[in-house]
Amino acid sequence: MTGLSAIELEDVVKEYLSHGEVVQAVKGVTLDIAEGEFFSLLGPSGCGKTTTMRMVAGFEQPTKGLVRLHGQDVTNVPPNKRDINMVFQSYALFPHMSVWDNVAFGLKQKKTPADEIRRRVGEMLEIVDLTGREKRRPREMSGGQQQRVALARALVNRPRALLLDEPLGALDLKLRQAMQIELKRIQREVGITFVYVTHDQSEALTMSDRIAVMNDGLVEQLAGPREIYERPASAFVAGFIGTSNLLTGTAAGGVLKVGGGRVLVPGHDGEVTVTVRPEKITIGTEEPAPERSGVRGTVAEVVYLGTYNSYAVNLADGADGADGTVITVFQQNAHDATATAERGDSVWLSWQTQHSYVIGSS
Repeated sequence: MTGLSAIELEDVVKEYLSHGEVVQAVKGVTLDIAEGEFFSLLGPSGCGKTTTMRMVAGFEQPTKGLVRLHGQDVTNVPPNKRDINMVFQSYALFPHMSVWDNVAFGLKQKKTPADEIRRRVGEMLEIVDLTGREKRRPREMSGGQQQRVALARALVNRPRALLLDEPLGALDLKLRQAMQIELKRIQREVGITFVYVTHDQSEALTMSDRIAVMNDGLVEQLAGPREIYERPASAFVAGFIGTSNLLTGTAAGGVLKVGGGRVLVPGHDGEVTVTVRPEKITIGTEEPAPERSGVRGTVAEVVYLGTYNSYAVNLADGADGADGTVITVFQQNAHDATATAERGDSVWLSWQTQHSYVIGSS
């Protein structure tokens, strides 16, 4: 990344009139996306991420706020006057055209010289690994190949930025995972800004330089994948990004009493919400050492998932045996597939102090 701003949103609001009432789909979003960055808008359906992208593209007009592309105010500029392209989930390829003609279509519309069309289409097909398939029709290709044709068609015009609206949603899981790596490789090779909309947190974590997690029309957190996963800014982010265990209570002297045990939160007192990821937790029968957090519970469920076992553990409460809190634990099957504990077993769960993150702490 060069550090230059490719896309800027300044306090952007989008309102709709629904049954006589004003509804805010986007509630004052401010973003600064760098040149050459792979940036994702992540969130559940209805959070405002697609509306935000459509305002960048020019398909929607902000009710308030500004949209800038490479420093120029384009808030009221129509989509065809913005130097960006968009790829949709449907691909929208021309079924009667070959791969070559699909990719060359935009260049022909611009009356680009034939020799330059040949060179640029050839280069782009090589980047998306479709060399040798130029004469095929879309119906003769797999979903992943069609997706790469749509990418090549968008990128051959050399836009300053490419917007992608859930383009992998129609693919099966294995192909989708493979295409995530391909998309990142292609973005790195062409070096342009990608803005990617998805509700799939694994996609965003896999591909993005930075992620804006959206909820109810607002950006709840904007950071790199590791920061968002390890240090979520809110309970919503903690729960939406992967699986997270949330423990809430009153800490005293840096210790939260919960589950017949203790959670160490040095430097924190009063009401706290602590998150700890399932893969950070060790499950066993012995009470953990004093320098580790440790809680007691009863195994309610064990699920074998191939590469790991997933445990659901009902926490004990020192008084009556259960407080209704369920902790999820992931244990990797590194050596064998034998479960450490079975349903009904009484266990201790423990983890290192640094793996407890107090939400809202700096």
